[in-house]
Order: sequence, then C-alpha cells, then structure tokens
Amino acid sequence: MSHRKVALALVDISGYTRFIRIKRVSALHAEEVIFELLGEVVRNVTYPLQVNKLEGDAVFLFAEMTAGHEVAVARDVFRQAQAIFPLFYARARALSEERSGCDCGACRHIGDLRLKVVLHSGEAVFRRILHFEELAGEDVILLHRLLKNSLAAKEYILMTDAFYRRLLWSSLSTHPHREEYEGFGTVLTHVLYLQDAFVPHLSGHGPQVKDEA
Repeated sequence: MSHRKVALALVDISGYTRFIRIKRVSALHAEEVIFELLGEVVRNVTYPLQVNKLEGDAVFLFAEMTAGHEVAVARDVFRQAQAIFPLFYARARALSEERSGCDCGACRHIGDLRLKVVLHSGEAVFRRILHFEELAGEDVILLHRLLKNSLAAKEYILMTDAFYRRLLWSSLSTHPHREEYEGFGTVLTHVLYLQDAFVPHLSGHGPQVKDEA
C-alpha cells in the first residue's frame, strides 16, 4: 500500500441510463455500443495517463505526479481529455453507420450519446488486492462525486481548482462553477463547455478546444 500524488480523470458517457433502459434486443445492442465507445477511450490513453478500471458507463484513469513534473503531467492529461472528444464522436458515427440496418432503439439513438470528463489533482492510496490495483482516498471520492453536479450541459470538461492551477495556463476559456458536497463543503471548479453547436450529430468531427503552450 502506498500514498502518491496523482491527476485523476473520469470519462463518462452521458445518456447511458436512458440508453440501456430499452429492452430485449435493444438492451444487448446498447451494451455492445457502450463497450465499443469505452474501448475507443481506452485504446487512445497514453502514458502518463493510465486506465485503472471501467465503471459501467465510465472509465476511471490516473497519472502519477512526480516531483517537478506536476505541470507537464497535468497538461498531458488535459490534452488527452481534449483529444478524446473527436475520437469518441468519430467512433459513434462509424457505429451508427455500421448499425444503420438495425431498427432497434439503441442503434437508432447512438447519436444521442455525449461525453463528460472530470479532472482532479490530489492524492490517492494505492492498494493491491491479488492482481487488482485499487485507488482510494478523499480525492478519489471527490472525483466521483463531481459527476453528480448541477450543470445543465450534457458535455464538458470539468476541472477542480486544484487541477486547473496545475496547468498554469492563463488563456483557457473556462467558466468558474461551484458545487456543494457533504463532507467537502464548497468545491470550486472550472468548466470548459462543448456547446451543442459544435456537436457533429454523427455528420462531422467532435469539438476541438484550443490550449496554450
């Protein structure tokens, strides 16, 4: 068991709950689609970001922040979070085309799925049980709590202030936002919205976000 500084990320598919409510054949197809889309996320993760585990409709990831490399790691994690949007939408578009012959609810509504990413910086306890490695601690709990927020948007990159300050970027177009969580109090975050006007609706590529070198 060890205690390490980390950047934490959750990549979550919006609309998943409604998507899997469909019965019988549609339910099976819905799970197949979600599996493919999560696989697209996992396949494109590169070091220092690592996949810890799949959590239903989400992927839980982390990157260790060694002394002197915190800014570089945070920027790398942010860029990977940014890059997954066009990849996700391209794969969703391809799946929609591949399944165009199926009239089930799941295959007809692939285009309704959206993506959210939550980023946080803090500490985690690493513990190994047999060949499984688990991350635990308050910062891991907070990361997951942040998925349950008051934002009306269906897609965004939400960063805690702790992660945002690691970036040291002054021109990132984010919006300050606060949430209240029991045990954590007021949590300051910075939200990068990916507006509906830039969503491809399966006919183009996902939105891009400019950053500062």
